[in-house]
Parts: sequence; C-alpha cells; structure tokens
Amino acid sequence: MTELVIFDCDGVLVDSERVYCRVDREVFALLGAEFTEAEVVDQFVGSSTEMLTAILEERLGRPLEPDWHAAYKHLYDEALDAELTVVDGVTDVLDALDVPFCLASNGSHASIRRNLTRVGLLDRFEGRIFSARDVTRGKPAPDLFLHAAASMGVPPERCAVVEDSPYGVQAARAAGMRAFGYCGGLTRADRLTGAETVVFDDMRELAGLLAAAAAGC
Repeated sequence: MTELVIFDCDGVLVDSERVYCRVDREVFALLGAEFTEAEVVDQFVGSSTEMLTAILEERLGRPLEPDWHAAYKHLYDEALDAELTVVDGVTDVLDALDVPFCLASNGSHASIRRNLTRVGLLDRFEGRIFSARDVTRGKPAPDLFLHAAASMGVPPERCAVVEDSPYGVQAARAAGMRAFGYCGGLTRADRLTGAETVVFDDMRELAGLLAAAAAGC
C-alpha cells in the first residue's frame, strides 16, 4: 500500500524545465561553453547544482568560482516570472489523492518556494518541503527521499515517488521506493524506464496509476 506520495518539483509540479534549459544554454554560451538542447535535457534536467557545475567545468576546461551562478540569477528569475505555469493536470491529481504527499527536490528551499508561489501551489506543500540542502547528497543518491520519508513517518517501501528525470528515478529505486516517471515534459520515456518504474505522459493519469500499483495490477 502507498502511504506517502513524494513529488519532485521542477518538471513535475511546475513546468520550469523548458525555461531552465533555454536559459541554461544562454548562460553557458556566455561562459564560453556551447550545449545543444538535447545535451542540456539529458545532462542537466534533475541534476544538482554540484553535478551541473562539474559538467560545465569539464566542458569549459577550467574551474568556476563557487558562486558563479549568482551573476546570472536575474536571467532565470525574469524568465520564470514571465513564463512559469503549473504542470497541466497537477491540481487535479492533488485534489484526488487520498494519502499524504510531500515534495523533495534537488533545488534550494528558496527556489522551491519561489516557484511554488509563482503558480499558487505553496499552500499545498507548506511544512512538507524537502531540499537536497537538507542532506549530504542530493539525487541520484537516495538520501533526500529517505529523509523525506523519515520526516513524514512512512517506511520507504510504502512511498511512491513522482519524477521526471533519470537522476530522480535512480534515487527512488536506490531508496527502495516505487517510481512513477513522468515523460510529458522534456525527458524521453526511454530515459525513465526500468525496474519498479511506471512511465506515463499525462499527469491526470497519476491517481489511477497509483491505485492500480497499490492493487497489484
């Protein structure tokens, strides 16, 4: 039985990945590194800041300052303020769930709260928001999901994770949780498939998929 649903934020609750990926390419080009759209999607969607920085430094062939991203924050904020929307069907899912839910994201608490506020979802998750900053290792390590489950008082095997990135799905599997991989955004379905993972492309299907998984269908 599922006793807790753990949602990722970007690309699952808020349709931010398209914005981030576009601005990422602009910022990386300003730094001197060219990435295709496919490269940005495959390498950066769902990654931690540390992983992103390491990949970028490898492409640049030089280290970056620890706070290198601060100079470009306004570009992301302006784009998100103008373009961010809730993922289609999410509010229907939240209304339909009959078990507790929470949020666990590689983003910082500040960025999570800003994005939830932008689309009017903050009150849905207030007091149940977990960030990679709360643990030693973010996704794809299982630490964040295990921390969220422990904080909510639910055993890992009774948790379901909703993710849109390979890093997140990998973290869910490592935590011993059932993964539901949403491919209705930028991530291809084949990047999410694997053991103990249900892949779907319409967020409105989620409540039914959770119920079917609980029933062993």
